[in-house]
Amino acid sequence: MPMQQRARIVRRGEGEAVSLGGLGVDFKVAGNATGGAFSIVEHPVEAGRLVPPHTHTREDELSYVIEGEMGARIGDEIVLAQVGDYVFKPRNVPHTFWNPGPAPLRIIEIIWPPDFDTFFRELAVLYAAGGGRPDPDKAEELAARYGNVFHFDWVPELTSRFGLKLLGE
Repeated sequence: MPMQQRARIVRRGEGEAVSLGGLGVDFKVAGNATGGAFSIVEHPVEAGRLVPPHTHTREDELSYVIEGEMGARIGDEIVLAQVGDYVFKPRNVPHTFWNPGPAPLRIIEIIWPPDFDTFFRELAVLYAAGGGRPDPDKAEELAARYGNVFHFDWVPELTSRFGLKLLGE
């Protein structure tokens, strides 16, 4: 993909956005603007929300906390990230993150390679069609197409231990 050869500014609140039942995906820099090197999204996360645990087989992710606190499990390690902290989630390592609340959480996520944008858009359609929670079989099928595997066996322990709710609940 050719890189765009112009300066660009995306202000807070600008850009396309979708909702995943408590997790926002605000698209800030598309992969075609970086020559296919990376993309950037911003995630506002509602208090007490847990992103379904998963593994990316194709992408690495780097989160930067810009507001609130972010809990995360990466492999067997549980961390709490504060404003200004970076959290690296490498491909092929199971991970999840959440807003321990009650304050708002916002993170910037750099994803490389950048093709995961389409997954977020398609998943948002499933959330909308399911009345706030996607059909589990359709979500698993979509995830598999993008080299993503869910780990719902982590959910009972994390929701109980940290008082969380999965997206869409």
